Amino acid sequence: MKPSRSRFLDLRGLRCHVREWGADDAPLLVMLHGWMDVSASFQFVVDALVREWHVAAPDWRGFGQSERTAGGSYWFPDYLADLDALLDLLSPEAPVRLLGHSMGGNVAMLYAGVRPARVQALLNLEGFGLRDTRPDDAPARYAQWLDELRAGASLRDYGSLDEVAARLMKNNPRLTPERAAFLAPHWSEPDGTGRMRIAGDPAHRIVNPVLYRWAEAAACWRRITAPVLWVEGAATEALRWAGARAEVDARRALVRDCSVAIVPDAGHMLHHDQPQAVAARIEEFLAARG
Repeated sequence: MKPSRSRFLDLRGLRCHVREWGADDAPLLVMLHGWMDVSASFQFVVDALVREWHVAAPDWRGFGQSERTAGGSYWFPDYLADLDALLDLLSPEAPVRLLGHSMGGNVAMLYAGVRPARVQALLNLEGFGLRDTRPDDAPARYAQWLDELRAGASLRDYGSLDEVAARLMKNNPRLTPERAAFLAPHWSEPDGTGRMRIAGDPAHRIVNPVLYRWAEAAACWRRITAPVLWVEGAATEALRWAGARAEVDARRALVRDCSVAIVPDAGHMLHHDQPQAVAARIEEFLAARG
């Protein structure tokens, strides 16, 4: 495996962990992980990259080794602001190559529309967006949020790293035992009692009271000027969060310069299932785009 190194940066008052691979003077590629994931998740894709890149992957606030918020609430716009602050440190002058998976892909797509001059190229791994909501959904959502705040949130703990690895393979049957064993100590941490807990704030499990409004996301997507590679697993299960196939295809069509790559024998965690194929699509796209 290619060695990684860690550093901690102050991003808007929070101590955030950034995992990096490659030489600092190599071309920069920023990778953004998904919900309930960590930066080390990209290790297998990084290993499969042929060219030397300086890959920088943050742990989002409240995930992995990054600090949690004091109030236990996580608002999606904060991810945009954290990314903006990170890029000011990593590449203050030049636009960046940005890759995001799942939630990270959604952040990347919004950011590329909000700050089009800051993104040179965008690689979206299954960042489809969420199902649209209606204003009438608001009362029930607020009530659910209040109830969950009152009850508190928790995450399951595990007796060993082997149990953590087994859970990862249960979540994704395509994940090999070797890759699960690598991910387990990054995805979890000791809880001080001899057991392992998920390396993430349980508050992420509390429903967001702010409704997802597709019309707002679409307005951002239409402003993307960078070339986009839209990457899907051929057996993706992520449509259940985003909507019907036709709806997702219509969303993709809003992007003016969008290429599509379908990765065979891969589900939503395509960077775990077929990292060599994903890495090849990444480098082919970036080489073709200069």
